[in-house]
Amino acid sequence: VQLVESGGGLVQAGDSLNLSCAFSGRIFQAYAVAWFRRTPGKEREFIAGISRGGGNTHYANSVKGRFTISRDNNKKMVSLQMNSLKPEDTAVYFCAAGGVVASTPQHYSSWGPGTQVTVSS
Repeated sequence: VQLVESGGGLVQAGDSLNLSCAFSGRIFQAYAVAWFRRTPGKEREFIAGISRGGGNTHYANSVKGRFTISRDNNKKMVSLQMNSLKPEDTAVYFCAAGGVVASTPQHYSSWGPGTQVTVSS
């Protein structure tokens, strides 16, 4: 399993970004996928997760109502639409694949290299 994130960049507060996570390898539908983020000196923070079939989604309180996770099993892709971005959303964003959606990194066996998101005030 390989994951590659894309779509990060530098934006202003209030702007939007759409991150993508491309999956390659084994059966995509066998994996739940989540997005985490990390800032210097902090642990990885769970942001959003989506179940194997896409019917269940979970969000951290810090992004609920602003971020939306979705998946396209035909394209083997997971997206994270981020709206109303804030400077505190600045981080490296990672996608991760595992058996079920969980908020702890240890539940995920595969990780992408990450993409930087910077939100200026």
